[in-house]
Amino acid sequence: MTSADQQHAQKMQVAEAAVKFVRSDSVLGVGTGSTVNCFIEALAASGKRIEAAVSSSEASTTLLESHGIEVIDLNLAGTLDLYIDGADEFDSHRRLIKGGGGALTREKIVTAASRSFVCIVDESKKVGVLGRFPLPVEVIPMARSFVARQLVSMGGQPELRQGFVTDNGNVILDVHNMDLVDPVKMEKNLNNLPGVVTNGLWALRPADVVLMATGSGVKTFD
Repeated sequence: MTSADQQHAQKMQVAEAAVKFVRSDSVLGVGTGSTVNCFIEALAASGKRIEAAVSSSEASTTLLESHGIEVIDLNLAGTLDLYIDGADEFDSHRRLIKGGGGALTREKIVTAASRSFVCIVDESKKVGVLGRFPLPVEVIPMARSFVARQLVSMGGQPELRQGFVTDNGNVILDVHNMDLVDPVKMEKNLNNLPGVVTNGLWALRPADVVLMATGSGVKTFD
C-alpha cells in the first residue's frame, strides 16, 4: 500500500468514527476538505438519515446533494447540534489552524452556530505549537496591502494565495512564521485589523472533540 493509500485509509477510518457522533434526524453542520469528503461518503454509506445539512462551501454542498442530502441555509437552520470538519493543524488543547481549503469564514460561522464541534484529522496534523502550517487570513480585496503591512509588523510573513478567491469574493493571505504561542490573543488581534474578515485560528472556540486517525486506530482527544 502506498503512503497515499494509507493516508486515504486513515481518513476513511476517522470519517467512519465521526458518523457515530451524528444524531438521526438532526440538522448537521458539514465542513470542507478531503477528510470531510470521506465523512460525507461514510455518512451516505451508513444509511443514517439526517434531516438536512448546513455546508461551509460550494464543494461540500455539491457532494452532499449528490448523495441526496438536502443542504439548507444556516439562517433557516438555527442552532446546530453538531459540526464535523477537518483541520490543517491541532495542538493538545484542541486548538486548530484551519483554512487551507479557503473556506475558513463560513467554517468559523458554522462552528459558532453549533453546540458541538468534532474535528477529524490524521496524525500528521498534530503539533506541539501551532504555526508550522501557514496561517490563512481572509481579507477584503481593497485592504490586502494594508493588512499585509500590519501582519509584517506583527512578525509574520504574508503571502497572497495566487489565483484564489473565496466563496465570499475575498482574497487570502497565508502568513508564515507567525508566533502563535498564545493563539487566543493572536486570534483576537488579527480579528481587530480593519479589512480582515476572519483568520484561521480556532483558539477562542476550539474543537470539543478531535478524532485522530493513526496506524493503530482512531485516537480521541476531548
